[in-house]
Amino acid sequence: MQWKFWLVIGALFLLVVFVAQNYETVEIKFLFWAFTTSRAIILFLTLVTGIVMGWSAALIKSKGSEFKVKE
Repeated sequence: MQWKFWLVIGALFLLVVFVAQNYETVEIKFLFWAFTTSRAIILFLTLVTGIVMGWSAALIKSKGSEFKVKE
């Protein structure tokens, strides 16, 4: 259990360094919308979106193989 604690501490340290280096605000434009936000937030949301999309694709693929039509 000791190694899990240090793993979490290391991950939190890397997160703090990441946010400290990417705190600048950037303007995001999409179609008719435009807003400004931190670069770190945009990168985090992009990461989460990619994880969700990958997880969803894997789930759909695994569920699709269960429902194959037998000839």
